[in-house]
Amino acid sequence: RDDLERVIAIDRALTGSIRRRFIERRLAAAQAAPDDFVQLGVERAGALTGFALGRVLHGEFGTVEPVAVLDTIGVDPSSQGHGCGHALMSGLLDLLRSRGVQAMHSQAEWNSHGMLKFFDSAGFTLAPRVVLERGAAQSIIEQGEEI
Repeated sequence: RDDLERVIAIDRALTGSIRRRFIERRLAAAQAAPDDFVQLGVERAGALTGFALGRVLHGEFGTVEPVAVLDTIGVDPSSQGHGCGHALMSGLLDLLRSRGVQAMHSQAEWNSHGMLKFFDSAGFTLAPRVVLERGAAQSIIEQGEEI
């Protein structure tokens, strides 16, 4: 809670947008159901330089085992390349294992090369599924498709 503004600032530096409501909602949900969420921070020289926010799902992705989802992770650009991201991942994995979680999922934009490189170095691999997306503004009939 005390690091909220710093988390928002780091996230903004990385994404170029302010996702205050997302981060506030995620932290509020974590306070309401602490067993279903994980949040970690990493400090350098006494200042928060990175964070990770995730959740634990039960019965998702076709399994009955708990699965973690890494919602967001960020390291201040001035602290990148010093092991902060890997320290976050290591701490996150230790915490998840202590909760019986054996797998973690996340996602990234296909052209977010830095994030994909980090995920690769942290041991992530491509999942055997395809994410599909469709706009909701038009109905199927408006697009000329038949039901």
